[in-house]
Amino acid sequence: MNSPTIITVIYSFIFLLIPIQMRSQQLSQPEKKILKTIENNHQSAIQFLEKVVNINSGTMHFEGVKAVGMAFKEQFDKIDFETRWIDMPKEVNRAGHLFAEKKGSKGKKIVLIGHLDTVFEKDSPFQKFKIEGDIAYGPGVNDMKGGNVVVLYALKALQENNLLTDTQIVVAFTGDEESTGKPLAISRKDLIDVAKQSDIALGFETSTGFNYATVARRGSSGWELEVSGKRAHSSGIFNKQIGAGAIFEASRILHSFYNEVKGEEFLTFNPGVLLGGTDIEFDKEQNKGEAFGKSNVVAQTVVVKGGLRFISEEQKERARSKMRQIVKNNLPHTSAKISFNDSYPAMQPTAGNHDLLALLNKVSKDLDQGEVLAFDPGKRGAADTSFVADYVDCLDGLGTMGKGAHTPKETMDLSTFEALTKRTALLIFRLINQ
Repeated sequence: MNSPTIITVIYSFIFLLIPIQMRSQQLSQPEKKILKTIENNHQSAIQFLEKVVNINSGTMHFEGVKAVGMAFKEQFDKIDFETRWIDMPKEVNRAGHLFAEKKGSKGKKIVLIGHLDTVFEKDSPFQKFKIEGDIAYGPGVNDMKGGNVVVLYALKALQENNLLTDTQIVVAFTGDEESTGKPLAISRKDLIDVAKQSDIALGFETSTGFNYATVARRGSSGWELEVSGKRAHSSGIFNKQIGAGAIFEASRILHSFYNEVKGEEFLTFNPGVLLGGTDIEFDKEQNKGEAFGKSNVVAQTVVVKGGLRFISEEQKERARSKMRQIVKNNLPHTSAKISFNDSYPAMQPTAGNHDLLALLNKVSKDLDQGEVLAFDPGKRGAADTSFVADYVDCLDGLGTMGKGAHTPKETMDLSTFEALTKRTALLIFRLINQ
């Protein structure tokens, strides 16, 4: 009576082993060696992360940004990458970038994108790395020094197993992603140049979840509205000689933007600061100022500064055209003008980007890490990957997981750090062997 039960147990045990054996067979021997190397180097990765997080690299702390760059440069030199620090000219007013490169002809030519700077400047009270359980705290630990370390230790594992011979890989760590230097034609020239010589760009900005990646990002543009009215005693407002005043005109324009421009998927625009009155002083660089006015005086000046987000250049231009038309239709005795400035282009959800996602999904499943899906581009900000999206297939959001980016409570999830490094290493390995 016990024999059927024993046989059933044996068959059940064999059945449970099959998926494990199948997953094992899906990984090649070199891939298994890569994973083992990452495991062996994991504590070293955490220690290096602590080192670079503890170096302040707020965007405008140029010495700190370069110091972080030099720390990474030393590590890339050790794994036989050719490294260079690219200083920015004085007019750009930023620290510079670190590029590390291997040259070859095998497989896909890849650019790996990160950034050295953080939003936490030298005078920020949030300066030190610490660990509590599986959570690491620190300025830029997740955005995005953690992602940079993923890149370094994935490549380190490949190099230590002699798997980068005759490959073309460029690591591009910019020094001003959090506040991009202008003009963009200079500050992003080196990044765009290497993209033009590559097939694929992988961005390591913060992950949006363990099982998501970014195939599209919205672009970012600024806009500024300047409105003038006729200064006069308020008792005469609305008459033929005085008209509506600058504040009513600005209100009309913003209300019309809301009603007539809003509505397209992924298109958003936001008036971030508004100053209006008899006299105003507005510092455009600092986005702050002072206004003076009285309730019995018709306002003569308004300034509004805002942002615009879009999924394509065509969508951006449609929105701008509508906004310009609204600005022209002025209330009596008022005038207005609007200007736009470009910041980040859009990274559109191309077929090539989705092919990369499919490859990443296969890697993740082979590692028993689950399916990887495309993240909603409406929930992501702009990033450096957008600058190269017209030249290569792109995938972003491959960095570390965490919470509270840009706040004094920024964290990184250490429990997923090693797994994401493994996923990255195998993705690169399969790309350079295609």
